[in-house]
Amino acid sequence: MDYLIKNAVAIASPEYPDARDLRIRNGYIVELGDALVPTPENPETVIDASGCVVWPGLVNTHHHLAQSIMKGVPEGLNQNLGSWLSSVPYRFWPKVTPDLMYHAARLGLYELIRSGTTACADHHYLYHSTTSPELEDAVWQAAEELGIRMVLCRGSATETGSHEGMIEHAIKPETIEQIIDRLDATRKKHHQTGRDAMKKLVVAPTSLIHSSSPESLKAQATWARSNGLKMNSHLLEVTFDETQARQKYGQSAIDYAESCGWLGKDVWYAHLVHSDDYAIERLAATQTGIAHCPTSNCRLGSGIAPVTRMAEAGVPISLGVDGSASAESGSMLQELNLTWLIHRAKNGPGATTLEQVLEWGSQSGADILGLENNGSLTVGKCADLVLYDIDKPRFAGVHMPLMSPLMCGEPVHVRDSFIQGRRIASDGCVAGLDEQELTRNVQNSVATLLENA
Repeated sequence: MDYLIKNAVAIASPEYPDARDLRIRNGYIVELGDALVPTPENPETVIDASGCVVWPGLVNTHHHLAQSIMKGVPEGLNQNLGSWLSSVPYRFWPKVTPDLMYHAARLGLYELIRSGTTACADHHYLYHSTTSPELEDAVWQAAEELGIRMVLCRGSATETGSHEGMIEHAIKPETIEQIIDRLDATRKKHHQTGRDAMKKLVVAPTSLIHSSSPESLKAQATWARSNGLKMNSHLLEVTFDETQARQKYGQSAIDYAESCGWLGKDVWYAHLVHSDDYAIERLAATQTGIAHCPTSNCRLGSGIAPVTRMAEAGVPISLGVDGSASAESGSMLQELNLTWLIHRAKNGPGATTLEQVLEWGSQSGADILGLENNGSLTVGKCADLVLYDIDKPRFAGVHMPLMSPLMCGEPVHVRDSFIQGRRIASDGCVAGLDEQELTRNVQNSVATLLENA
């Protein structure tokens, strides 16, 4: 279906800053302007956007959808990353069935959509030597049903190494042969290569330092690049990464990553909280990106990633919500709001701008994920966009309506959401999803998880 969106308060399009109308045809943005009129020769649905601002869909570059049923676990509330991994995700994930995974994924994706997200990179690490393929299938199924762009970052481990969660719960890792074979099966079944891809696969060993051998990392990097796939992992979330890299490999974490082929414009890392000047220089020189996850880093007391210094150096910046076991809201808009604020608290009011943060949460994220035709409201690009309803008391006093969702933060009301021109949310409701049914299913899933664990 084609659409004409009219009478918006404002549209976040740098090319057309005065636009109030936007036309969608065959899944693409074909016109931006003011006082656009319906075209009788091409019937279209007219949407009155009065009281709304229109943004490009947000792009979440780091999530753990499985953790959507592990929010606020009491044992891990006041623990740092290492202890929390044992107390929460690695305690539960061997008990996550495909059915539980499906409901967790639906919840996580629902939370993203209702905050304005149209693309999600899920770091799915529930793989071990006897993993059922149905666990991964549940993620793809949930994404397809809700219509969101899905980038599945396929986690892995080839050794327990110094990974506290794997050691404590005796999780038997995969062999490198299993990893490559399973990756290839997913690539053939799901990965799309076009500029408008709805599904992408990423090679994503869960930890470079703690649960992967150098040989396995090099093998995965070679395989990824031979198949044109991007690469992702966690790095320098805590100082333990640097300590272990020097103890185990005799070099810094960033140098170890580079020695294994894990720096480059096709690579991005979650967190990078403890990046020093040398690490930032190497990231910038190789165009290796970051998924900045401020809520999770605050929640676990890990620190604040130096993304303002990174941006100045030329490191590609994007934003992610991380898993809901350490960032309970699951909202991309919260990440934008906290990113805007937290760096100002540390570095002064000139540290971040609204426009910069929105860019990190949209176009920069699309670039990092390889979603070539996404990320901005530009003629010719995919119609991935959201309408935030700001005709509410809490937004009424804002002098910059276009940026009011970012400045005011949650709660927001996404009135409508489009992905590839398909209306996946209307009047605040996500298509194909009953909120009461979702709530019951997730509550039952949590009860089942606690019983089995």
